[in-house]
Amino acid sequence: MTEPSGQEAFTGGVSPWLIALAVMLATFMEVLDTAIVSVALPYIAGSLSASTSEATWVLTSYLVANAVILPTSNWFALRFGRKRFLVTCVIIFTASSFLCGMAPTLGFILIARILQGAGGGALQPLSQAILLESFEPQMRGVAMAVFGFGVVVAPVLGPTLGGWLTDTYSWRYAFYINLPVGILATLLIARFVHDPPYVRHAKVSKFDNLGLGLLVVWTGCFQVVLDKGQEADWFGALWVRVAVTVFAITLIWFILHAWRGRAAVVDLRVLKDRNFAVGCLLIFAFGVAIYSLVTVLPLFYQELLGYTAFGAGIVVFPRGIGAILGMPVIGYLGGRVDARYLLTFGFLVFGFTALIFGDVNLSVGPETLLWPIVITGFALSFVFVPMTTECYATLKNEQIGNATGIYNLVRNVGGSAGISAAQTLLTRRADLHQNQIINSVPRMQVWLQQSLGGLDRRLGRFSNPANALPQARGFLYHQLGQQALLWAYVDVFRWLALLAFGCIGLVWLFRKVEHRQSSVAAH
Repeated sequence: MTEPSGQEAFTGGVSPWLIALAVMLATFMEVLDTAIVSVALPYIAGSLSASTSEATWVLTSYLVANAVILPTSNWFALRFGRKRFLVTCVIIFTASSFLCGMAPTLGFILIARILQGAGGGALQPLSQAILLESFEPQMRGVAMAVFGFGVVVAPVLGPTLGGWLTDTYSWRYAFYINLPVGILATLLIARFVHDPPYVRHAKVSKFDNLGLGLLVVWTGCFQVVLDKGQEADWFGALWVRVAVTVFAITLIWFILHAWRGRAAVVDLRVLKDRNFAVGCLLIFAFGVAIYSLVTVLPLFYQELLGYTAFGAGIVVFPRGIGAILGMPVIGYLGGRVDARYLLTFGFLVFGFTALIFGDVNLSVGPETLLWPIVITGFALSFVFVPMTTECYATLKNEQIGNATGIYNLVRNVGGSAGISAAQTLLTRRADLHQNQIINSVPRMQVWLQQSLGGLDRRLGRFSNPANALPQARGFLYHQLGQQALLWAYVDVFRWLALLAFGCIGLVWLFRKVEHRQSSVAAH
């Protein structure tokens, strides 16, 4: 029996839209879960008798396991069959979600989260590779619009859904919600996804123990330093300096090993392709920008305006609406307009909306930033989809599996770095602005005394007059801290705008790609 030729060799005669539905369910579930759990952390800590600092290991343990599997997913897919490996990963992710939900102790949930991270690590790169191969080259913009729906919308929906589940039922349902989705995804993948010929006939090298070991060490050190560095005052702590040294040594060793070794578990030589290398630089910067914004904007509403986690999730939810509106537009334009123009438009709009966020004050209402938030989601569609399409446009299908693992790892590394940098900047810039305000007090002595006197008299009417002056001073100090923190948020928003504008220069390093009508059969 002869092998099917052309596009049928990659789809098994199944409609690519059915394949897209099958793999996107798995991806959406994995991305959604990460965002949901971040909202539930305080509740997990309280339920399991752990501190908030200890509970952050629920996120860290997942991210480390996830980062290890991301770039190695192609080796496992070639060794065991991509369909079989994908189904196995969905089952592991779903089963470990159930274990997380029933966890009686912190240690139990950490082990379950490591398993969940290992199962979830392969879902994004494998889904992306399957989608890219299932659609004709000129339709890959549409395929990435479908993929982008899950990757862009899920992080926005996550905090809202997570806050509602946690407040209405329990934090455990943030994990249990994966069970029906995981079961359905397993059935659809088993029915519609098929291995292409190059996977079925692949000759796989012996497993690269050294490469995997180096990958585990540098990703682990990197994630732990990012998560705990601010608490330890960064390089002021000995363990941070040691961890950064180990990270640098193992990362350089890993890069040299993966670049030279023919049998490396991750083949970095795909970075010789100019478009893919530029795409990795851009997705790192994009990861920094979008994850920072997704983290900082809800915090602004919670810390400065007193919103609950669910309320903050509702306020930022319109970003998902903007992304949903943008996906059909970019799917239509993707094959008709030079992707570099689309990317330039996306980064410009993202930058200008970040500047609008940089004009916030303490009197904003939930509707004040409604349209900027919607427009941000719309702009993200014009960044994620054409950037991904251009990144893989000059690669052969046999290279895409390995490339998607590297690409998604770089995006996650950028996201982790962005979240850590945003939180550190908020803390450091708030301290700086507070000192600046305090240093200006002598020049404002008359105003300060008048304010204190007025507050002292008003508070004295409702409480013991002897306590009124200390209360007035405490109120003014609280206002000072709020103003300093507000300026710190303004700084972060404006720096994100500068980052977006800077990315436009990288966009034009892409080579222009003429999408061929059919190149699949040639591979």
